[in-house]
Amino acid sequence: MELIEKYQSLFMQYATDIGMRILAAIAFWVVGRWLIHLVVRIVQSSLERQKVDHTVLRYVGSIGSVTLNVLLVVGILGYFGIQTTTFAALVAAAGVAIGMAWSGLLSNFAAGAFLIVLRPFKVGDYVCAGGVTGTVREIGLFTTSIDTPDNVMTIIGNGKILADNIQNFSTNSFRRVDLKVQLSGAADCHAAMKLLCEKVGTVANVVEKPAVDVEILEFTLVGPVLAVRPYCHTDHYWQVYFDSYKMVMDSLAQAQFPAPMPAQAVFVHQ
Repeated sequence: MELIEKYQSLFMQYATDIGMRILAAIAFWVVGRWLIHLVVRIVQSSLERQKVDHTVLRYVGSIGSVTLNVLLVVGILGYFGIQTTTFAALVAAAGVAIGMAWSGLLSNFAAGAFLIVLRPFKVGDYVCAGGVTGTVREIGLFTTSIDTPDNVMTIIGNGKILADNIQNFSTNSFRRVDLKVQLSGAADCHAAMKLLCEKVGTVANVVEKPAVDVEILEFTLVGPVLAVRPYCHTDHYWQVYFDSYKMVMDSLAQAQFPAPMPAQAVFVHQ
């Protein structure tokens, strides 16, 4: 009977000790997570006051959050009596194995660091990267998120972006809008070119310099094809694109230019 009471006492003692440690670990985790969030927010706010780019802010926040969470887990394991040196050795060994298996993931991480340092684009730029065209939403540790013009968020590995060509449409102050206008063979081509050059230049958000280009691009069986090229900022590209076509249609119709229609001459020999 005394032996049973002794074991019950030991069991209660160990259960109480383990329960207290578990409660303390939960408290450490909750408080630690709150402190990590607070520290990351303070660092980001400090960098934001120094007018650091939002891309760098998010990148620093991600790295800081991951690093502090790993340290928090190591600290909690150490509180439970687990040797952190052994844990670190296991993490290092696992890191080597994972690194060999996930070399692509690590290459994305390295590419993300280069994207931050080289800065070929930043959050908010309209780019073509990794075969995807759209507005950059976020540059993360391993991937970059881009919103396409049809409002679909596309996630691309940073390694693919850095290995491919990058087009940044937001860097320069303006870009060219390429339009094609088919004229009838019976139309006065020079009069149409002069008219379109004046009218398209009045479309909203078309810049004055460079001026609108209107040239003969090619000839078809219907008639000459004009290249109409206004210039605008990237933010207004699609608005200028569609409004210019509307202006072309209305201007040619009001000036009573003949509509382009395919025609064939048939000669009958008897």
